[in-house]
Amino acid sequence: MASWAFWSFLLHAILLISLSAAATTTPFQNETDRLALLAFKAEITDDPLQALSSWNDSLHFCEWLGVTCGRTHQRVSALNLTSLSLDGPLSPHITNLSFLTAINVSKNRFHGRVPYELGHLFRLQQLDLSFNSFQGEIPAAISNCSKLLVVDISSNSLVGKIPSVLGSLSHLTRLSLYINGLSGSIPPSLGNLSSLNRLSLRRNMLDGSIPDDLGRISKLGFLQIAENNLSGTIPSSIYNLSDIFMFSVAANQLEGTLPWNLGLAFPNLELFYVSRNRFTGSIPVSLSNASLLQEVYFPNNDFTGGVPLDLGNLRFLRIFSVWGNRMGTGKAEDLRFVDSLTNCSNLQEFEFQKNRFAGPFPKSIANLSSQLHSLAIGQNQLSGSIPEGIENLVKLSTLYMNNNLLKGEIPAAFGKLWNLKELDLFGNKFSGKIPLSIGNLTELLELHLQENNLEGSIPSSLGNCRKLNLLNISQNNLSGAIPKELMGISSLSISLNLAHNSLTGFLPLEVGGLKNLREIDVSENRLTDEIPPALGDCTSLVLLRLQSNFFSGTIPSSLSNLRGIEVLDLSRNNLNGKIPEFLGSFPFLKNLNLSLNDFYGKLPDKGAFGDASVVSVMGNSDLCGGIPQLQLPECVIEAPKRRKKSFDLKVFIPVIAIALCLIFSLCLCAMLYRRRKSRMKLSSSYSMGRQYTSISYLDLHNATDEFSSSNLIGVGSYASVYRGSFASDKTIVAVKVLNLQRQGASKSFIAECEALRNVRHRNLVKILGSCSSIDFKGNDFKALVYEFMPNGSLEEWLHPKEEEGHKLRNLSLNQRLNIAIDVANALDYLHNQQGTPIAHCDLKPNNVLLDDDMVAHVGDFGLAKFLFETSNNFKTTDISSIAIKGSIGYVAPEYGMGGDVSTLGDVYSYGILLLELFTGRRPTEDMFNNGLSLHDFVKMAFPDRVMEIADPICNNVEGESQRVLECFASVFRVGIACSMTAPRDRMQMKEVTAVMIVIRDKFQGAGIYKQI
Repeated sequence: MASWAFWSFLLHAILLISLSAAATTTPFQNETDRLALLAFKAEITDDPLQALSSWNDSLHFCEWLGVTCGRTHQRVSALNLTSLSLDGPLSPHITNLSFLTAINVSKNRFHGRVPYELGHLFRLQQLDLSFNSFQGEIPAAISNCSKLLVVDISSNSLVGKIPSVLGSLSHLTRLSLYINGLSGSIPPSLGNLSSLNRLSLRRNMLDGSIPDDLGRISKLGFLQIAENNLSGTIPSSIYNLSDIFMFSVAANQLEGTLPWNLGLAFPNLELFYVSRNRFTGSIPVSLSNASLLQEVYFPNNDFTGGVPLDLGNLRFLRIFSVWGNRMGTGKAEDLRFVDSLTNCSNLQEFEFQKNRFAGPFPKSIANLSSQLHSLAIGQNQLSGSIPEGIENLVKLSTLYMNNNLLKGEIPAAFGKLWNLKELDLFGNKFSGKIPLSIGNLTELLELHLQENNLEGSIPSSLGNCRKLNLLNISQNNLSGAIPKELMGISSLSISLNLAHNSLTGFLPLEVGGLKNLREIDVSENRLTDEIPPALGDCTSLVLLRLQSNFFSGTIPSSLSNLRGIEVLDLSRNNLNGKIPEFLGSFPFLKNLNLSLNDFYGKLPDKGAFGDASVVSVMGNSDLCGGIPQLQLPECVIEAPKRRKKSFDLKVFIPVIAIALCLIFSLCLCAMLYRRRKSRMKLSSSYSMGRQYTSISYLDLHNATDEFSSSNLIGVGSYASVYRGSFASDKTIVAVKVLNLQRQGASKSFIAECEALRNVRHRNLVKILGSCSSIDFKGNDFKALVYEFMPNGSLEEWLHPKEEEGHKLRNLSLNQRLNIAIDVANALDYLHNQQGTPIAHCDLKPNNVLLDDDMVAHVGDFGLAKFLFETSNNFKTTDISSIAIKGSIGYVAPEYGMGGDVSTLGDVYSYGILLLELFTGRRPTEDMFNNGLSLHDFVKMAFPDRVMEIADPICNNVEGESQRVLECFASVFRVGIACSMTAPRDRMQMKEVTAVMIVIRDKFQGAGIYKQI
């Protein structure tokens, strides 16, 4: 009994001691967590939602918002403060919460460093700091948290390298570090993370290659390392990861080919992204074996070949995109794969634009999934018309068919695609009228119909598209007035472009309603009347182009409200009056063109008017003053007029009559004398004036070594050209001997004499003399003697012969730019700067000769024509002029249809020569048939693929590749504009010369330039 009492006492004693210990220990430990939480709160600098207002002594801390405590003890086990807009640093005091297993403070505004003290939380399993503004490096101490399952520090501003010690977290299942500034290589140690199933390192600055060790993470299903600077090839070990369902390496610099068994290696693949790399080869046929595929992105690589024909097996496919490659062979069977995609009932996005697919428009496109919302097939070589049934694609929101060879009428059925937001048909050969039904597309944001052959008037129903941001119907054959309904589309904010049509009437007064619009371009039309003052209400305008119309009157003062304007072009109109000073006060102005109007008076010299690279006022003959660089005459201040003395009309009138009779008689005698003298000179010789010499046949016979074949340097349609040297002064010349047995040779000789009689320019071949005589056999002989050009013709440099001495000839990019400018200068001189305008009519590389300094000289004026001004501002010959016989490939299209000769015909030839000069391709090559021309070839590549068509001899230029790309793009833009089919759509040579000089100077990095 005593024994029982003893043990009972002892047991109670132990119980009391335990209770006492518990009573003293638990409150102390709870106090540690409470104080840690309050210290965390104290460092929060902004709590706009008052989320931590409950963190006070009125509640136990286990009941505070975002705090979770364990059941068996009152210790904090989880902290979840996501999406509360909290601002401040992450307090290191959080590490005093030693029982923490999960921290989630994502989607706040935490900043500063990630505390290295987190490494003391040895119980931590989940760490989510994503979508904040943490800076600095990832603390390596995190690796001490050996129980971690999830580490997510994505969408912050972390820098430095990924700590290799993270590879020791053997339990880690997810590592997300995407959208930071991490650099260096991917640590191979990550291959030790055997439990990892999700790795996301997207959008950092990681470089180097993909470690082969990643292939050892057998459970990996989600691999996202896109948008870095990774290079090399994808290690073959990666294709052993059979659990992969998401694979993204997009936007790196990876290269090589994809394995043939891709679809077999990744049987669980659902999402596959390899866009924006340097992959080559073809798309693996085995892709269709990955039957779970939903999204496939191949854009912007260098894939070739065709698309697998059995993609229809991918029943879950939602997105298929292969745009921006070199796929397709140019044959109709390239598009057979489209037929198989009709089985993919979930297809939502289908994109194969910017490739080389050819053939007729696939009719099966109309049978694609009714779920399709994006269809992009532009920038290929598709032909034919759009088939019926396109309206079946009822959910389409974007439709891109631009830059193909499509023709026929735009289907009225497009008006049934109620959900369309973007419709892009530009750069095709569509004809007929713009369908009225387009006005039914009330959700439309952008409409691109430019560069087609559309005709008729602009339908007023387009005014029903009340959400339009952009409307471009330029470069068509549209006529009639501009509907005022267009001006009621107040949503227009990007661009309204109606340029290069034949629109008439006036610019509607309602234009002032477009208050949010940045660009208006109605240039190259036939608009009349005054510039509406309401344009001054369009205060958001950055670009305003009204050039090449028939606007009259003065510049409205209301335009002073356009304070954001950068480009203002009013050239080639009938505007008059004084140029207002406010035009010079626009703070952002880069290009002000007032050329070829009737402005008069003193030109301001303040603000923009003080910069000749910004302002152009040429062709206003009554302007004066301005800065010296504009080369205007000085303004003359007229003296006050004296009072005229009275005189007797009875005396004055007879005196004036007698004086006029005497003057008339003297003029008549002088005219008869000059005509007689001119006839005498023409009958004796065809010399071109006093500055040229009449050379004997004997001299030419001796100079050319009896016209030896060894001195023959060229043969043309009407003449042969010999190299000659005069014994008297050793002058080397080129002797052009006419083949008078050829019909038209004599006329060619006379034409060249007449054309060169009074012209002198550094970029025209200089003529030294002529000969009109008989040879030693008594036959008529005619020849012209020119300055010798030692570097031959441009033809020889662009297309050198294979024999010895020609293989190494090539032209640098700088040389080509200079040659293009030289030729433009020569044509501008012939068209605009000497007496009666002259059309060369046979511009081609053979007729462009190069001197010792590689300066280009235009020659061969055998087909040249004198022109006169007509009332419609076009320069043409008499209708009775002889037919043009220029060279195939360079002759303007209108000449082939019996059109009159004009300076714009030379512009066309120049455009083709310019495209040839920078592509290295003749316009007569075999590839240019079946409707494809050099102009179309360049136009289809413009502007994104210009380097693919550039002459490889001159596109390997040291320096910034972007600078070279911009140079080629700018040159091709000019070449395309000059070689347009319709003469009215072409540039004038004066403008061409100015633009080409800007392109060259910009490429060479000289000065500040206005927009090209």
